[in-house]
Amino acid sequence: MLTGMQIAVLGGDARQLEIIRKLTELDAKISLVGFEQLDHAFTGASKEKLGEIDFSIMDAIILPVPGTNLQGEIDTIFSNEKICLTEDIVSQTPQHCTIYSGISNKYLDNVVNSTNRKLVQLFERDDVAIYNSIPTVEGTIMMAIQHTDFTIHGSSIVVLGLGRVGMSVARTFSNLGAKVKVGARKSEHLARITEMGLEAFHLDHLPKEVESCDICINTIPTSIIKANVIAKMPPHTLIIDLASKPGGTDFRYAEKRGIKALLAPGLPGIVAPKTAGQILANVLAQLLEGDLDSGKESLS
Repeated sequence: MLTGMQIAVLGGDARQLEIIRKLTELDAKISLVGFEQLDHAFTGASKEKLGEIDFSIMDAIILPVPGTNLQGEIDTIFSNEKICLTEDIVSQTPQHCTIYSGISNKYLDNVVNSTNRKLVQLFERDDVAIYNSIPTVEGTIMMAIQHTDFTIHGSSIVVLGLGRVGMSVARTFSNLGAKVKVGARKSEHLARITEMGLEAFHLDHLPKEVESCDICINTIPTSIIKANVIAKMPPHTLIIDLASKPGGTDFRYAEKRGIKALLAPGLPGIVAPKTAGQILANVLAQLLEGDLDSGKESLS
């Protein structure tokens, strides 16, 4: 139980509703910012303006999966209010206050470093990323079907990266009957790809490997599908970029060549917000209970 915990939930999308539901069931006291257009009410949660919150009593601040932008602004689909997490706000919190976000950036890193607060990036955790790969794969399949005029079965698919998402994507598309090649750099990843019964190649050879590609799926959050790679692709190739913004694709050159390239970060929150929210809610509940237990031990 989270009885006695004061938590501020700032903005977000439908995934946050599952988080709020779970934490209120565990008896936490929740302050909601950026939810005034939400019709549903949660017992134990109150809608407030950012300036109305007493951050000096907050044990945790929960941000949406994207965290903030580089100006500190927080997206929310339930409000027209502009929400911004500032260094001044965080400095008002108790020293033990933990900030939870899906991912981080330079702005958020600077805020927590300058205020000496703890930041937990949920998507850095293996359990969250692996669970999240399930709706990500389903969303990728949906996009592949919507944006092509051929079946996945029998098609030539190139997957870039063998991280937690890349492995799930490669395995699932192979199970659907596609001919899957996976590009990676680490020797252990190349070995794992081969062990999975898939064709492995080093990313240095990417331009050659995409010459007969029907669908290219990128999971690497750095510039990888460059102009020299896109120039080698057949005109009908579909690029699905799952990496976080701005993705790893030269979208300008893809458009110039007439190749459809889709940036699709955050697919779990789009195709399965309830499941994606429950994944985050369950992990957050465990972490917050651990924080509460630690606080009790320090007082004893």
